[in-house]
Amino acid sequence: MKKIEVKYAVKEIKKHRVLDGINLEFTSGKVYGLNGINGSGKTMLMRAICGLIHLSSGEICVDGKILGKDIEFPESVGVLIENPGLAENCTGFENLRIIADIKKITTDEYIKNLLGRLLLDPDDKRKVKKYSLGMKQKIGIAEAFIDEPELLLLDEPFNALDRKSVKAVKEMIREYVNDERIIIISCHDRQIMDEVCDEIYCMEDGKIYDEEDE
Repeated sequence: MKKIEVKYAVKEIKKHRVLDGINLEFTSGKVYGLNGINGSGKTMLMRAICGLIHLSSGEICVDGKILGKDIEFPESVGVLIENPGLAENCTGFENLRIIADIKKITTDEYIKNLLGRLLLDPDDKRKVKKYSLGMKQKIGIAEAFIDEPELLLLDEPFNALDRKSVKAVKEMIREYVNDERIIIISCHDRQIMDEVCDEIYCMEDGKIYDEEDE
């Protein structure tokens, strides 16, 4: 994946514009940040980019292909948006194994290494319903990474994580990005974004604004 173009993106819900004329371009090899308070439009923009919602007007192009017209979803995408959907009666490892089996990818060794990178015990026999919020969040992050997608969308990935886990996730993000990949994250913590992102876009009321205008 080389480029994502968001062109005059508008999304209206009950006559309210949750996205209001967004124009952005994301290119491979960079980590992008979306910064803003709850309700600013960050999550809605990420949903639009991964094809989970259709725009009211405007378009999103992924390597020249228009979402909702030429393709329904980006061809290679990993997503963590809001609360991860987990099989509560399975272990963390089993949750990832289920996804790997469906997609016919990866090995047990890779899954265990991925869990270890996130400071989770791959041999933990507890069911996910017994996990803390932070542990569930890390399983959701692992699900997004598991098939090594070219587009990675992480909505508030640092929520509920302790200091060591935040550091581990930041390192994973920085090591993962390359010339074939685009990473977009949202985060309310500006310090974390400054440390992990190459470019940061600030959002308010469904619009992108320039901090220098404040």
